[in-house]
Amino acid sequence: MVYTGATTMPLAKRSRAKAARPTQVRRSVTLPTKIARQVENLAKQRALSDNRVLVELIEQGIEAQQQKEKAFFQLAERFRAASDPEQVKQLGNQLGRFVFGE
Repeated sequence: MVYTGATTMPLAKRSRAKAARPTQVRRSVTLPTKIARQVENLAKQRALSDNRVLVELIEQGIEAQQQKEKAFFQLAERFRAASDPEQVKQLGNQLGRFVFGE
C-alpha cells in the first residue's frame, strides 16, 4: 500500500513495560597489590568472598563520607549562627582544618 499526499499515518503508541533496573551492576576494578592482599586476608578471616568484603568496604566508605559531609555542614551552620567573636574564631579554625587538613 502506498500513501501519497499531505496526510500522514499516525503511529500507534507502543505499550512498553518499563524495564526493571537490575539490583546489581557488575564492575571491573583494578586494585593495587597491597590492597588486594588486604581484601583477601579480610575475606579469609571473616569467611566471606573477596567480592562481599569489597562491597562492605565500599558501603562503609560511602557511609563515612556521608557522615563527614554531615558533620561539615553542622559545623558550618554553627559557624554562621555564632555571634561571640572567640567562638567564631574557634569554629573558623575548625572549618579550616576540616577543609584543608591539619
